[in-house]
Amino acid sequence: QVQLVESGGGLVQAGGSLRLSCAASGNIFSIDAMGWYRQAPGKQRELVARITRNGNTNYADSVKGRFTGSRDNAKGTLYLQMDSLKPEDTAVYYCNAEVFGTPNYWGKGTLVTVSS
Repeated sequence: QVQLVESGGGLVQAGGSLRLSCAASGNIFSIDAMGWYRQAPGKQRELVARITRNGNTNYADSVKGRFTGSRDNAKGTLYLQMDSLKPEDTAVYYCNAEVFGTPNYWGKGTLVTVSS
């Protein structure tokens, strides 16, 4: 079992920055890839950034060059540095953990609001 708790969301003006954190607990050494997803009102949940255990990262095209994901495997933490934020980045951001042979684990989400 893995539990995920996100933090760091809030209200920021366009062009500003935020840093999201996700703390994993439980059987953290069973986690393979971790990722950030987001869901805006009326839209489907979408991938923002996904980081494998060895550090390979892929990003959604919409955030490339603005967002940077990182993780600390030993601590079971995941981060998302978000720069040059835009109003269209407004969404609930969810932390995700992939464990082989089980359904993905999800946090409850943290709200990011970017004002214009």
